[in-house]
Amino acid sequence: MRRIFRLLTAGLALTSVVASGAQRPVRINLGTLAPRGSSYHQALQKLAQEWRKSTNGAVRLVIYTDGSQGSEEDMVRLMRLGALQAGLLTVSGLKVIEPSVTGLQNMPLVFRSLDEFDYVFSKLRPELEARMRAQGFETLFWADSGWIRFFSVDKAITPDDFSKEKLFVWSDPKQVEIMRAIGQNPVSLETADIPAALQTGLITAAPLPPILALSTQVDRKANHMLKLNYAPLLGAAVVTTETWSKIPIDKRAELLKEAQAAGATIRERSREESDEAVKAMQARGLIVEDVPPEAQAEWEAAAARAYPMIRGSLVPADVFDQVMSLVHEYRESRATAK
Repeated sequence: MRRIFRLLTAGLALTSVVASGAQRPVRINLGTLAPRGSSYHQALQKLAQEWRKSTNGAVRLVIYTDGSQGSEEDMVRLMRLGALQAGLLTVSGLKVIEPSVTGLQNMPLVFRSLDEFDYVFSKLRPELEARMRAQGFETLFWADSGWIRFFSVDKAITPDDFSKEKLFVWSDPKQVEIMRAIGQNPVSLETADIPAALQTGLITAAPLPPILALSTQVDRKANHMLKLNYAPLLGAAVVTTETWSKIPIDKRAELLKEAQAAGATIRERSREESDEAVKAMQARGLIVEDVPPEAQAEWEAAAARAYPMIRGSLVPADVFDQVMSLVHEYRESRATAK
C-alpha cells in the first residue's frame, strides 16, 4: 500500500508540474533595427499590451530595438535557432526567409506612385504569406515607410552624377554586381554602418528612407537629397510557426487582428513621418534636389538596363514577371477609367 501511495503521490506531483508548465506564458522575443522610442517601437509596445490583455497574460511580446540582436540576417538566424521568436524586418531580412519579397523593393523605378505599389502588393500578398509559411514563418503584418530617397555629400541628380559617388548598397554580392554593370560605384555594408561610413568617407551617398536618415543624422554629412521615387521600403513582422503554434488556437485570430491593426498604424504613420522627416532635415540644412524630366528619363533608362540582370538574380523570375504584369494591369485600368 505504501508503494502504491508513493506512486500516486509522484504521479500527482508530475501532473502538477505539467499543468503549471502548460500555463506558463508564451514569451515572444522580437528583434528589430527600429530605434527605441520610434513610432515603430511605440506601435509594437501597444501591440504587446494588447496581446497580454487579450490572453490574460498568456502571451508576452518582448521587443529588442536598435539592432541589439545584430543585423536582420542575424535575427533570422536567431529565429531559426530559437533564440528569437519574431522580427520586424525589411526586405533585406525577409529575403533570407523567402526571396520572392524582393519583387516589391528590389525593382527600382517600377512603381510611379504608392497607389501602384499598394495595388501590386495587395495582389501578391496572399502568395507571399503562403511562401513565408512554407519556410516556417507566419506573417503578423506588413508595413512600409514610403519612398527610398538618395542622400549624398555632394549635389548629385543624374545617374552619371552618382557614378562619381561611393554608393552604399545592402550586403548582397548580386546587387553590387548589377550596380557596377550600370556604371555605379557600390560599397556593400550593413545599415548600422552607414553613419560611420559617411563620416570616414567610405561612402558618399546612400539610398535611405527619410525617417532613417533623420534618426541616424545621416543628413548632417550627406546634406543633399534627390527627390526620386526609387523604390518603397517594405517590411513585415514575422513569427516562427513553431512559436505561433504554442498560442491557444482560439486566440490566434484575435491576436492576428490586433497585429494587423498595428501594421496599418505603422504604415500610415510612417508615410506621414517620411514627409515630416524631410521638413525636419531641411530645417537643419538639408537641400532637396528635384528631378528634372530629362534626369528622370536617364534614371528610367538606367533601371531598364538593369532589369534583365535583376530578373532571376535579385528577384525570382516568376515574381519579377508578376510585378511587371500587375503594374501594366493597374495602369491600363486607370487609363480606361479616364
